[in-house]
Amino acid sequence: MRFAVACTSFAALTLSACAGHPPIKSTASLTVVDDVAGLPAPERADLVIGDRPSLIGPLDTISVEVFGLPDLSREAQVDASGRIAMPLVGTIDARGKTADELSRSIETALAQQYIRDPKVTINIKNSVSQVVTVDGAVIEPGLYPVTNQMTLMRAVASAKGLSEYAKVNDVVILRTVSGKRLAGLYNLAAIRRGYYADPAIYANDVIIVGDSPQRRLFKDFVSLAPLLAAPLVAVLNSK
Repeated sequence: MRFAVACTSFAALTLSACAGHPPIKSTASLTVVDDVAGLPAPERADLVIGDRPSLIGPLDTISVEVFGLPDLSREAQVDASGRIAMPLVGTIDARGKTADELSRSIETALAQQYIRDPKVTINIKNSVSQVVTVDGAVIEPGLYPVTNQMTLMRAVASAKGLSEYAKVNDVVILRTVSGKRLAGLYNLAAIRRGYYADPAIYANDVIIVGDSPQRRLFKDFVSLAPLLAAPLVAVLNSK
């Protein structure tokens, strides 16, 4: 009985405390959703992440299927220069092409050899060229394959997570865009708390967790306070 009274008193106290606080309102960076008890279930379209092109690169293994011509169908490894060799076609450049683009290139080459209406299907069986480098204060630094769903958090998880003394506000992504070397500074704690989105990771990105020469390039832009509002991006000027 005494326990029930105590619980009732605690509930009344909790309700009165809640009643004394103003309702939570939206801010410039956060929109409050009213009358929702929890996160709603995703729609079917939400479960499919937008496709990124998977490009064929040197030493990748692909399968080539030519409809109606089994003698031309084969599994092949792209050589170090980015080419494959096929009967009737000879060598053909595969580097930097998607599977569909390479299919059309082979179809065009076969048509020039009097193959009527050739149909070619390419599948990437094993890709060693589409990788990301994860280095620094992670448990298993190394090269990891990039998928269409790869993000910064997933890349770090692929490296078995952060090491014991890793600094989550010291994560740099290095990327080359249009010939320019870019560096982005990210805060994993801010991403986990939803302050900004988990950034997509692409092939040839380099992720460095913790102190590094690239991190120190940002010292003039970032104070000791954690980076929360947004990541910082800078162009690395070559000397």
